[in-house]
Amino acid sequence: MHVVLVGDSIFDNGAYVSGDPVIAQLRTALTGDAEATLLAVDGDVTHDVHDQLSRMPDGASHIVVSVGGNDALGYFGLLEQPAASYHEVLGHLQEIRLDFAQRYRGMVSAVMATGRDCAFCTIHNKVPGLPPAAYAALALFNEVILHEVLDSRSPLIDLRLICDEPEDYSLVSPIEPSEQGGMKIVRAISAFLMAPEGRRNSVFA
Repeated sequence: MHVVLVGDSIFDNGAYVSGDPVIAQLRTALTGDAEATLLAVDGDVTHDVHDQLSRMPDGASHIVVSVGGNDALGYFGLLEQPAASYHEVLGHLQEIRLDFAQRYRGMVSAVMATGRDCAFCTIHNKVPGLPPAAYAALALFNEVILHEVLDSRSPLIDLRLICDEPEDYSLVSPIEPSEQGGMKIVRAISAFLMAPEGRRNSVFA
């Protein structure tokens, strides 16, 4: 077994923890001669996953993807813009949803085209101090992720349910997983890796 972590700082969180980052925790959790490789890059967005896949190591058997949070951050400036009506606001949100859906769908297709067993993560939403408007906006992005992942019949790792305590988030940057949050994520990844073939489209949380 050789699992590859793809995406953003949910996996590449070394700069935000004083202890072990996610990749080190995963390597500790793996047994036997199983390996883990980190291709995720802090700050990357959905489109960047295509470049990460080009560095896929030979012998990789599993891919776990956590991406989309930085895409959402890129749109959050729109929350400060004035609007004449709720109808106008909903129209803008639909444009954002369609744009992100196209990007995420293409990324899912690229990951699945590698032929490896793959799982995809939602965006966590229990960030301490998260404004209500940002919480509502994240629901839009997670709706896209849920639709595209379930439509592809791939396993889903639901970070909304996994990182559900303030202590799961870094004191350095509250949108990143802490060492405790990272360990919870690793447990869910391990459950995916150990799941029998019949649970391929399961939800892990």
